[in-house]
Amino acid sequence: MGLLDNGLKGNVVTGLAIGIGASILAPLVIPVAAAIVKPLLKAGIKGGIMLYEKGQEVVAEAGEVIEDLAAEAKAELAQAPTETGSVVSDTTRSEA
Repeated sequence: MGLLDNGLKGNVVTGLAIGIGASILAPLVIPVAAAIVKPLLKAGIKGGIMLYEKGQEVVAEAGEVIEDLAAEAKAELAQAPTETGSVVSDTTRSEA
């Protein structure tokens, strides 16, 4: 019974004290914590939306740059003579 007298009894009393204290303080602490956390979460969501939109702009600009480079490369290939001396024709255009 030494375990029950020393260790378990102290743990039960401590647990009860913490439980009673938490049940008394919870109605006071939860609204205060919610008032602090809600604006922080809202700011985090706003920041995420702004970051997402900025990322979309950056990706769109990068896509335009790549398209321009590809068009320039195709134009240079169409202008450059091949080893046989002929010019590479553009096969994407249909002759009407």
